Amino acid sequence: MKTVAIVGRTNVGKSTLFNRLCGRRLAIVHDRPGVTRDRKEADASLMDLSFRLIDTAGLEETTSLAEAMWRQTEVAIEEADIVLMVVDARGELTRLDERLANQLRRLNKPVFLLANKCEGKMQMHMLADFYRLGLGDPLPVSAEHGLGMKELYGLLKPLFPKPERGDSEEQAEEVVEESPQDRPLKLAIVGRPNVGKSTLINRLLGHERLLTGPEAGVTRDAITIPWEWKGNKILLTDTAGLRKYGKVEDDLEKISAADTRNTIDFAEVVVLVLDANQPMERQDLMIASKVLNEGRGLIIALNKWDSVENQRRVLADLKEKMETSLQQVKGLPIVTISAKTGYGVEPMMTTVFHIYKLWNKRVPTHKMNDFLKRMTEAHPTPVARNGRRIPMKYMTQVHTRPPTFVIFSSNPDQLPESYLRYLSNGIREQFGLVGVPIRIHMRKRDNPYADKPRTPKWQKKNKK
Repeated sequence: MKTVAIVGRTNVGKSTLFNRLCGRRLAIVHDRPGVTRDRKEADASLMDLSFRLIDTAGLEETTSLAEAMWRQTEVAIEEADIVLMVVDARGELTRLDERLANQLRRLNKPVFLLANKCEGKMQMHMLADFYRLGLGDPLPVSAEHGLGMKELYGLLKPLFPKPERGDSEEQAEEVVEESPQDRPLKLAIVGRPNVGKSTLINRLLGHERLLTGPEAGVTRDAITIPWEWKGNKILLTDTAGLRKYGKVEDDLEKISAADTRNTIDFAEVVVLVLDANQPMERQDLMIASKVLNEGRGLIIALNKWDSVENQRRVLADLKEKMETSLQQVKGLPIVTISAKTGYGVEPMMTTVFHIYKLWNKRVPTHKMNDFLKRMTEAHPTPVARNGRRIPMKYMTQVHTRPPTFVIFSSNPDQLPESYLRYLSNGIREQFGLVGVPIRIHMRKRDNPYADKPRTPKWQKKNKK
């Protein structure tokens, strides 16, 4: 598959074009310059052309992150088969445009110049200056409104291999449906700002894939990276740090936080990274509750463990907080790591796949009913309003991811939450589902005689 990279100055519309070609909003778009910092990759298409698309950070004047951002862009240019340089048709040609064009002209690969924000005829007359870049005719487009996409297709089409006759039929026969075991695990790294999430991912990948820095809020987009660990496929996602909602006033930070929450919704296992010097603050508890309420597997990672003096006390205090504040899931796994040195990273990944296995575990129905019988005999159900104990007919598992169970009863609404917690703790202990969220639903069992007409007593006597 061909790889296409989008490059250019800040705020020229690269992320808007990226979203347009991907067909959905994957990159954060904002009027503020320099929103994109890490390179973002996704599958994209333009009519019948399919390719891998890379969005890059905008070229800007020297800042604390400018050089690191430019190195990310250079990697994208090197990996790409085709480069799209985007300029702002509403603005003037700048020194940064010329600097980037000088480097792109040296490439031995196709480079196309796209003049974005050409919604009106006025911008069309301002394209003459961009010929000075030496990249050929600038193509007028509007990424926001989808203008110029047909012309862009005309430029890209000759660069893609032509399918030979009969290829589509042969490929269709070769397509093998992917089994659930072959699908990559969706692993999200979340936490407060500046706890070391990007540093941890760089440590896992073995190279500086993501920007890091001492200042908080370096990461803005949720960056998903395909990765393998010991032969296991993983979609590894870095996220923006989540601060307390009341402290977030900047609209860009609100968008980044929403992107992080959306990542949690679609993840399978989430690693909540804590600063071991400030473990489990209120915001950490809120993030953990969000993950568990969504039914995701959760692992607590205490980062910067090598800088903690009284490690035993810190670990004991954290466990006590979790027991009292995260009662919906008992036995959440805690791992101690140092993203900077690599300490504890291997055991953390082993724990990730252990939790993922439990999250997918299925218990046979006959074992569930034997369990239910033992639990109700040890502690009978409460008495209902009619003076009789609430009957438990039978129990079965209806879903995995997370394990979800249903109990059928004639009076399901009268069973208290405390008894459901008693059953949940029993399931964890009996079937080893420690550290993963469990859901139990009560349902009313259908009465098979409800729709049948009742026979009057005098008819019964006559039959006798």
